[in-house]
Amino acid sequence: MSIVAVTPQSIKKASEAIQQGKLVAIPTETVYGLACNALDENAVARVFEAKGRPAINPLIVHVSSVAHAQSLGYFNETANELIKHFWPGPLTVIVPKHEGSKLPDMCTAGLPTVAIRFPENEVARKIIQGAGVPVAAPSANKSGSISPTSPRHVYDSLGSAVDMILAGGSCKQGLESTVIDMTSDTPVILRYGVLTKQVIEEALEVEVVDGVNQQSTVTSPGQLLKHYAPTIPIRLNAVDVEEGEALLAFGGIKFMGIKSGGAAAELPEDQIRNLSETADLNEAARNLFSHMRDLDNPKFKGIAVMNIPSEGVGVAINDRLARAAAA
Repeated sequence: MSIVAVTPQSIKKASEAIQQGKLVAIPTETVYGLACNALDENAVARVFEAKGRPAINPLIVHVSSVAHAQSLGYFNETANELIKHFWPGPLTVIVPKHEGSKLPDMCTAGLPTVAIRFPENEVARKIIQGAGVPVAAPSANKSGSISPTSPRHVYDSLGSAVDMILAGGSCKQGLESTVIDMTSDTPVILRYGVLTKQVIEEALEVEVVDGVNQQSTVTSPGQLLKHYAPTIPIRLNAVDVEEGEALLAFGGIKFMGIKSGGAAAELPEDQIRNLSETADLNEAARNLFSHMRDLDNPKFKGIAVMNIPSEGVGVAINDRLARAAAA
């Protein structure tokens, strides 16, 4: 396994590795993805094995153009309007698979649908285009653990299970894509992301149904209850810090105390991270996974998380935290 800086040569090498059935960790605007040839059943199986991913959890197929996406699935009028507004970008659309699709059943978890994304990240797009195949790319980490937003996170989680890590710096947004089910004319949101329900509704001028946690079967990545979890417990909506806990803060901590006495601001540097001192939700989203990783240390008995407003991208942040806490 090698960690390689982004250059025209390494992008070409990454594309060739994907063609050859290898696993390549690539940067995207959301999180790092564990990329493979989505048409190669053996390569897809390697992704599931490397991640320890449940077979019921479908993969997102990444493409380098709208035309490429439309060759894989059926896009109704509303779906086409949706991708016109938000592709390339942090949006995954679930549509019916084309009859005779060459995607292996393992990639789509045996479902008659396929989850497709056209990423904004230029490096990711060049790799996909160079590979000349649809690319399956779930987050490049062990299933259920904290998602990776840097090359080091990928290495720490997967190590030699990855053939190549393309180091494209920290991810711009830091949260997985918003997932919308477009198997009917009514958009149904299945996973929250930086692209919010309100923004989508304003663009399409139609109501988007909130389907998160409303389904008994898994039809989209990110629906498993226990997900995005550190190795130590998480305590949500904390108003103080218990003895032995680390603190994941948001905004000012002037009035945050330690139960046994003292102020949270006096905690050692390695025991506290602030998602955004100015209470900026977009900054908090970018920092969420990296700060959780920083505090994920067995010397702490858990992580106390301050309240985060459930508005805008805060809805997605709280969704990730709730799933992390459930584990």
